[in-house]
Amino acid sequence: MTSIRPDIVDEARRVVAEANAEQLTLRVLGGVAVHLHTASGVHPGLTRPYRDIDLVTTRKHGREAARLLQSLGYQPNERFNAMNGSTRLVFYDIEHERQVDVFVGEFRMCHEIPIADRLDLDQETVPLAELLLTKLQIVRLNDKDLRDIWAILHEHDVAEHDDDSVNAAHVARLLAADWGLWRTSRQTVEAAREHLADAQLDEADRLLLHERLDRLWERVESEPKGLRWRSRAKLGDRSQWYEEPEEIAHASVDPTA
Repeated sequence: MTSIRPDIVDEARRVVAEANAEQLTLRVLGGVAVHLHTASGVHPGLTRPYRDIDLVTTRKHGREAARLLQSLGYQPNERFNAMNGSTRLVFYDIEHERQVDVFVGEFRMCHEIPIADRLDLDQETVPLAELLLTKLQIVRLNDKDLRDIWAILHEHDVAEHDDDSVNAAHVARLLAADWGLWRTSRQTVEAAREHLADAQLDEADRLLLHERLDRLWERVESEPKGLRWRSRAKLGDRSQWYEEPEEIAHASVDPTA
């Protein structure tokens, strides 16, 4: 067994390569995936440290993903996995004080994203559209989330396909089917625009990001909304439209607790 690598990006590549060698569907998401999608690294003004590795697998491969991670040196959170293993698994790299979250068949935090449906489009990470959506769905943004949103759109154009681009058509279809996800995504896009003035970028980069955020949201708004979306929109903010994601103890605690 090869030791867990200290560099988190190298380690994520190792885990996915081992999974691919076993024909096991396992892909990276989160900040590490943002880094993996940049040809020459994240823009210096948008870099941030990565603390954990986030992965996604299919329901079919959930048990095999758990077995693989243990064989690669990760310790499972036995209690959490026993209770939640059909949708989410947690493992720890004790030496480097890192946590690995594995979403099984779905991504559910503030909102649910059907993230496992298109994992065959990339050999290392989720597609860019889904990667961006995992950030747009966050109700309480922090600096690292904003940096990830900007980094994705700084490196990749907004288009109608998945070829090294954010597939705005796919984003629009998902938001047109879920008013709550649309509502949070609108809030996030507005925040990403507003806080660009504070980003460590030059004016040309800020203008590029404004333009891509605008085009993304114009595409979302142009997508026809269904009856379910319109019915929920009438209720609006009078009823909570998001879930509070569960916080899970980090690797500094006993993983069996």
